[in-house]
Amino acid sequence: MNTKEQIIQEIEHLPEPLLAEALEFVRALQVKPLEGKAFQAYLDSEEKWSEVYRRLADS
Repeated sequence: MNTKEQIIQEIEHLPEPLLAEALEFVRALQVKPLEGKAFQAYLDSEEKWSEVYRRLADS
């Protein structure tokens, strides 16, 4: 049984009130990597563009 099947099996046993909480958690997980990628892209560019960022901050 793969991970997705195990998650589905566990969800099938949750009471209705906890399903809403589980849904919120799954949705939060889907957003998290996008935020991480954007911030990592900024960090990767920070040294190259530090002078531009400094001038923008000072303006």
